Amino acid sequence: MDNTKQVVYIRVSTPEQNPARQKYELPNDAIVLVDICSGSIPLFERPEGSKLRAMIEREEVYQISVHQLDRLGRDTLDVLTTIKFLMSKGINLVSIQEGISTMVNGKENPLAKMLIGVLATFSEMEQNRRKERQAEGIAKAKERGVYLGGSSKAKRTPETTAQFLAKPKTKKVVRVLKEGNSLRRTALICGVSLVFVQKVRNALGNALKVTDQQS
Repeated sequence: MDNTKQVVYIRVSTPEQNPARQKYELPNDAIVLVDICSGSIPLFERPEGSKLRAMIEREEVYQISVHQLDRLGRDTLDVLTTIKFLMSKGINLVSIQEGISTMVNGKENPLAKMLIGVLATFSEMEQNRRKERQAEGIAKAKERGVYLGGSSKAKRTPETTAQFLAKPKTKKVVRVLKEGNSLRRTALICGVSLVFVQKVRNALGNALKVTDQQS
């Protein structure tokens, strides 16, 4: 530890923010690294964060202190990954706000182990919620007929009105509308959204005379 240093890592979003609140009484040999950037940028991709990574790889750091854990990453998974990385390098991470030290006498702190477990749970919740939002977005896009599918950004030929009206789901809506049902009742009967029924009605133009009244 004689040749290693304690590092204080600070991140603020804008130059106008004062990083002083993230500082505290430190040994004279402590190194302070301050990044001014968005928290959405991964730690080791930030200017000072990349310097910190280089110091870690050169085994020049024995402890890193932060004001609070969210300074370390863009989300819970990112923070969790960083903590595990630091612990694998035998570096003690100190979070002032949470009152946590990940290492005690060179060994894993039981409290830190519990913290990692909690973070892992929250990370899984975040990922599940993200997948749910993505699925909801895809479902709505498909309903509007604008879903491109997959992750491809290539432009695709827009769906024509004839192709839209030829779909089984669309045909069912057309049939129920022609029976004289209102837009809302048609949506209920067909199990689709009111927006979809309105899209069908618009595709048909003035061919149908449909009321917007609830029934």
